Amino acid sequence: MDTRQAHVPGYLAGYEALYREDPRAAALRWFREARYGLFLHYGLYSLLGRHEWVQFREQIPVAEYAKLAGRFQADHFDADAIAAFAADCGMRYVNLTTRHHDSFCLFATRQTPFQSSNTPAGRDLVAELARACERHGLGFFLYYSHGRDWRHPHAPNNDEWGGQARPKYDPPEPSYAYGPAHDLQRYLDFMSAQITELLTGYGPIAGIWLDGIAVPRSGDPAKFRCQELYDLIHRLQPQVLVSYKQGLLGTEDFVAPEHRAVSAPGKPGEICTTMCPGAWGYLRDGTGKHKSAEDVWATLRAARQQGCNLLLNSGPLPDGSLDPEDTAVLRQVGARLRAEGFPDD
Repeated sequence: MDTRQAHVPGYLAGYEALYREDPRAAALRWFREARYGLFLHYGLYSLLGRHEWVQFREQIPVAEYAKLAGRFQADHFDADAIAAFAADCGMRYVNLTTRHHDSFCLFATRQTPFQSSNTPAGRDLVAELARACERHGLGFFLYYSHGRDWRHPHAPNNDEWGGQARPKYDPPEPSYAYGPAHDLQRYLDFMSAQITELLTGYGPIAGIWLDGIAVPRSGDPAKFRCQELYDLIHRLQPQVLVSYKQGLLGTEDFVAPEHRAVSAPGKPGEICTTMCPGAWGYLRDGTGKHKSAEDVWATLRAARQQGCNLLLNSGPLPDGSLDPEDTAVLRQVGARLRAEGFPDD
């Protein structure tokens, strides 16, 4: 790709000269200086308010879980308000769950009907937030469940990939492929096709944030052909940064562990944690137990002391609105950032 005349993504304003020389180097410099981002876990699980792993934990059959799509309306998912809120809080980027472990997609995809466009919402939430982030000069990261999928017939199974790849259905889930009929490559092709859609139809993307690392680590990671996926991502948009939690191959652009830093010499780090202890998606029983402004400030300070960004998660309510318990706190933190700057910088 000849980037000399290429359009510079809006979130990389100020990094134009380096971008035209080396898009990924510009993105890495921006990321190191971004410091703070908003993470959003939103999907069908939000309707139940019992944790984003509710399908797995309660062993809800695939067909029964799919009925939630008929109730998905997202009436108060306001992408522009979300982006404006993040910017006002001092955040430089937003990361949205495009597809979590339940395989429900918040974007229009040709690979499966199990998507927000085919619900009463009738909307592509990824597209809406991509446009809003561009308007507000924010980087847009796409969370994508890689190692786990509880719907696709050929996704990693418990026999080969450990006991947490799939829900432990008894009797066995009839929609899954088993034994010789199971073909992991069909799942890998599905993911490559979806990530191609995300990187060709939604404007400039700041990063692909992969999840589910425990599954490939439980067996032979080479079977997942991750380097091929990373190379595809970088061909489609050379500035895109790739992470896979604490790192699967070591060739990721940055590491993104949960709750605490890991050693990754020479790579940027991002610590992800959540406002509601013990849950990333909306948890009804967590109301009143979320982080306070002092808690967030201490978490932000700890991340900065370890040389890492903080990616702070809030689980939107079933209707898609931001949790008011979190918005009040994060606005307080944003005001303090404007007054004092980032702690330990």
